[in-house]
Parts: sequence; structure tokens; C-alpha cells
Amino acid sequence: MKSRTSMKCKLYVLSVVASCAISGPAWAADAPSAGNVQNARDKISMCIGCHGIPGYKASFPELYHVPMIAGQNAKYIEAALNEYKKGARSHPTMDAIAGSLSDQDIADLAAYYSQLK
Repeated sequence: MKSRTSMKCKLYVLSVVASCAISGPAWAADAPSAGNVQNARDKISMCIGCHGIPGYKASFPELYHVPMIAGQNAKYIEAALNEYKKGARSHPTMDAIAGSLSDQDIADLAAYYSQLK
């Protein structure tokens, strides 16, 4: 009887571990991954036109000083882009650009710009 109970316990533990191993990767795929600097290189063209020019000022909808984002903290860049995407911040150009970005795009861009000097 003792060995049968022990065997049931082992099978239960094994089934729990197996189900975690099976469901773990699916759950991880739903979570956004860390930003990828290489992937961002294909996405920066929409940023460089304004944020890559020292002292640049946009004139729409009003005269607006465009900040340099090279070297900025990645979490700050992610937060700012998400705020534009959700409407908590507003600027016509940034609203449109941020609205077109996926969470992974935002992470990639933040990683790219945070590592620049």
C-alpha cells in the first residue's frame, strides 16, 4: 500500500511538472520580449527625421522643440511611446507613429535609442 501511495504521489508531481513545461513556453510567448537593437534598425526611419537633428523644431501644429532621444533611458522611451499610443500624451505626428507600433516595436526602439550616445 505504501509503494502505491508513493507511486501516485510521484505521478501527480510528474503530471504537474509536465503541464508546467508544456504551458510555460506558450505563456512566455505572450509576454513582450526585451528590446532588440538589431531589429530596431529597420524601424528607426520614422524617428530620425525629427529626433536625429540637433536643435530641430517642428512647426506643426505649433512651433515645437523636438527632443533628442539618443541616450535616453529605455523605460522612459517605452513609457512615452505608450502614452502617445494610448492618448495620455498628444502630438499629431507622435500619435500617428506610436499608434502604428506594436509592443515589440516600442521595446526595440527603446533599446536602440537608449544605447546611443
